[in-house]
Amino acid sequence: MVKKTFESALTRLEQITEELEDGELSLDSSLKKFDEGIKLASYCSERLTKARAKVELLLEKDGKLENIPFNGSDSGNKALPEE
Repeated sequence: MVKKTFESALTRLEQITEELEDGELSLDSSLKKFDEGIKLASYCSERLTKARAKVELLLEKDGKLENIPFNGSDSGNKALPEE
């Protein structure tokens, strides 16, 4: 059995989205794909929540949590804490 990863779940979710957007599936197939998509979205959301909690824990310093905004752009720029 292949272990599910965030990346594989997201890839499958993207495939399901494309299949549903094409509109060529039967109603029953669409409902099954939609159900699978909901489960995958829930899994991805749970994994992201856990990752965020882990990042916040790693950012904890001297018993205080420093709120450092995350810049998710692909430009490579890192957000710096405000002083």
